[in-house]
Amino acid sequence: MASNKIYVAAMLMIVVLAIAISPDQQDAETNGKNVMSHSSIITGLDQYSAFFMIATAEGMSEDTEVTVYNQDIALIKEKRNMDLDAGYNSIKYVDVASRIDPTSVMFKDMKYPDTFVTEQNYQYDLVSSGKLLDKYLDKQISVTDSDGTTYTGTLLSHGNGVVLKTGVGVVSFTDISKIEYPNAAGLLTKPTLVWQVYSPTSGSRDVLTSYLTGGMSWKANYIVKTNADDTKADINAWVSIDNQAGTSFNNAKLKLVAGDVHLVYEKPVQFAGFMYNVDSATKPSPQSFVEESLFEYHLYTLDRTTTLKNNEIKQISLLSAGDVPVNKEFIFDGTQDSKVRVVLEMINSEEMGLGMPLPKGVVRVYKADSSGQLQFLGEDEVDHTAKDEDIRVFVGYAFDITGEKKQTDYKRIGDGVYRVSNEITVKNHKSQKVDIVVVEHVYGDWDVITTSDTYTEKDSRTIEYGISVPADGTKTISYTVEYTY
Repeated sequence: MASNKIYVAAMLMIVVLAIAISPDQQDAETNGKNVMSHSSIITGLDQYSAFFMIATAEGMSEDTEVTVYNQDIALIKEKRNMDLDAGYNSIKYVDVASRIDPTSVMFKDMKYPDTFVTEQNYQYDLVSSGKLLDKYLDKQISVTDSDGTTYTGTLLSHGNGVVLKTGVGVVSFTDISKIEYPNAAGLLTKPTLVWQVYSPTSGSRDVLTSYLTGGMSWKANYIVKTNADDTKADINAWVSIDNQAGTSFNNAKLKLVAGDVHLVYEKPVQFAGFMYNVDSATKPSPQSFVEESLFEYHLYTLDRTTTLKNNEIKQISLLSAGDVPVNKEFIFDGTQDSKVRVVLEMINSEEMGLGMPLPKGVVRVYKADSSGQLQFLGEDEVDHTAKDEDIRVFVGYAFDITGEKKQTDYKRIGDGVYRVSNEITVKNHKSQKVDIVVVEHVYGDWDVITTSDTYTEKDSRTIEYGISVPADGTKTISYTVEYTY
């Protein structure tokens, strides 16, 4: 008698749920209005000797939070409302990212901490023509050919056409206008988490769910516009979030983590190209992100919600600063380059107009020509830069400045002792003098025994000469170093 009552109650619940799904709700689902219906078939007794009730949950998009890392991974947190019955419930949790790591899922009942998930299945066998045909091998389907004739029979094979066993024989189809199936054969329209949830009491409650997903990454991109004499620059920074996780996140709270997070399996970062409105680099904008320290990383929180659509790259302004002091350096390293490099140096400090810990990213440099039109000068990638640290951007090579290094003498003067003489010549074809840093590398135990100019020892393997080359002039440096090995 008790079991009959349970059966009757279950059937009544099915009817009520069927009526509750109104055409308006179905339209809302079709139009992507975040109405997420969770239901399942009634199951029999299982290892818990309990009846699994049907439950319904609606997504609360305003409570979705997305934290994106630099390394093709994101943490998704969302709160949904669901009705649970006392005991065990079967729940279908839909609209999760298709790149979800199901082992990372965390579940929390905001009202009753004793509610927990006893079993979880991640179902990602999504409906498609090929999978439906696979599911219906040796089962009955209906096929309509190009002439409009419909055949019903058992599917024997598919691939290069469809083969049916019908009441009049075996029919092979190569030109098909329609295939009809009795049902979807258990295939899903979207990836789904199927839970068995134990609840100590019945009622409506908010459930907080979080999980990690691949397919999401972000990167900072900087636009630097220098002034006429390259002494100051306007800087505009953007963050670009690439969502290839397999689902969209509507009206989500967005947080970005800058730092190198260790992952057990490193995932390759895939980035598409970016588009910029270069003119916006000169227009200061309010700061959109609030920065704070998090462990040994930095966290950037957007001060509003935003929508991250699937297969979309979204750009959001990170910072804007004007008249930031810039130092342009010419560097000649005869060991690494045969040309003179041009580097822009800035200090990431509040006094210089910056002062925010800056995430790594690509820096693109522009400058206006004589007609006032911006021209692209070059780009470089900078690493995470803490507050008050230097930002150095390698822009390109100087056209009118050349350098040449040659070895003028080499002697072995004893066991493991060698004496090497070098000469560096820098030519300046500009109409004004230039200051140049000449970098030289030394090895082993070394000692400069003669030099034409004063040098600075940068470290145990590097010395630098700071020289001035006159307009249309030449400057030569020579030195002899003694090595002991």
